[in-house]
Amino acid sequence: MKTYTSPQKKATIVSSSVATVLVFVKLIIGISSGSVAVMASAIDSLLDMAVSIFNFFAIKKSEEDADADYQYGKGKIQAIAAVIEGTIITISGIFIIYLAINKLDKGSVTTLLTPSILAMIFSIIVTYFLVEYLLKIATETDNIVIKADALHYKTDLWSNAAVLVALGLVYLTGLDIIDAVFGLGIGLYIIYSAYEIIVEGIEMLLDKSLDGEIVAKIGEIISHHHEVTSYHWLKTRTDGSTNFIEFHMVLRPNMILLEAHRIADEVEDKIMALESRKRWIITPHFDPYDDEDMNNALLHGKPLVVSKES
Repeated sequence: MKTYTSPQKKATIVSSSVATVLVFVKLIIGISSGSVAVMASAIDSLLDMAVSIFNFFAIKKSEEDADADYQYGKGKIQAIAAVIEGTIITISGIFIIYLAINKLDKGSVTTLLTPSILAMIFSIIVTYFLVEYLLKIATETDNIVIKADALHYKTDLWSNAAVLVALGLVYLTGLDIIDAVFGLGIGLYIIYSAYEIIVEGIEMLLDKSLDGEIVAKIGEIISHHHEVTSYHWLKTRTDGSTNFIEFHMVLRPNMILLEAHRIADEVEDKIMALESRKRWIITPHFDPYDDEDMNNALLHGKPLVVSKES
């Protein structure tokens, strides 16, 4: 029986395979030449490989069905993977800065410039096609792990270009300090690029609401249904693969349950059409009248004030 492999899992296999090739090429050239910039790029590719392998298992785990212990599924492991990936990228950036400062201090010489330049040209070409592929999968799946991977390799593309420029300048001028200065800049840029990945992962772990535009459209869908009087307590979140929606909608007090469910189904179908690539878990609550103020009072532990007619 043939096992199905999702596009996002295939993407992690491709990215880890490419990173493995780049690690060997850059490490051999970096160690031989003594270039901080090339070694920095090699270390980054080594971490890329480790992260991509970890991402494969994270996505595999997140795609498992919900069970008795994890009734909402394991989608949030993708957010954990994104935070870990961002942290690893940050650490690699710090280490690259250390290597650059060490070379500035000791003033070591870069050798084998021509092979180093050819290795970086090869790396740029391969990384460019990998980024295009990952961006395509990220657009198709809207998967946070693949988006983080695409952003990571896009950062690598720019850092590889910076390494190539640095080697070219060293080749033309003979000033090895340029290699160290560019290595320092690459390290800082890598740390900066990791920030967005970490923030997005943390926001997902903290159940940040969906994008404001999507939330507004959900509100419009509910309120524009001709049999819905009003709605309140709209809450949204995502685990990267599944969007979770809760809301209270006010219907006619004398409406039978069958009618209420028909209305809910109509509203849910329109909401799910907003992002057809995602799974949706939508939980509507039926109210015979608008009890938002009463529920808010109970939520915040405030006493209820009931007016009495004398």
